[in-house]
Amino acid sequence: MADVNRGDRPLSPHLSIYRPQLTSMTSILTRITGNALLITALLIVWWFLAAATSSGYFDVVNGILTNWFGDLVMFLSLWAIWYHLLAGLRHLYWDTGRGLEIETAEKLGWGVIGGSVVLTILTALVI
Repeated sequence: MADVNRGDRPLSPHLSIYRPQLTSMTSILTRITGNALLITALLIVWWFLAAATSSGYFDVVNGILTNWFGDLVMFLSLWAIWYHLLAGLRHLYWDTGRGLEIETAEKLGWGVIGGSVVLTILTALVI
């Protein structure tokens, strides 16, 4: 039988008391960077197709991808590549059954974040 007294029960405080954990946030960010890299790949394919089409069309697309906004998108894509790679390596490590303790998982999360920033800056300086 249906419960007719639903209004008297307290609601679950799930969002009002939940504190996001580093491991869950880095996992969500891994999924976001994966999708963002797909969009970046499509932009690069667009650039190649424009180069194969005509010089006028290539100039338009090249102008879009090499202005300040295009440079920002490509720099953030560079960070996304490093972040996604390091997070994938962390997941491979977890798949072996190691590093699953809370303290170790948090250290690995900070390592992925810090490592991706450092590797992005080093790569940008070299290129």
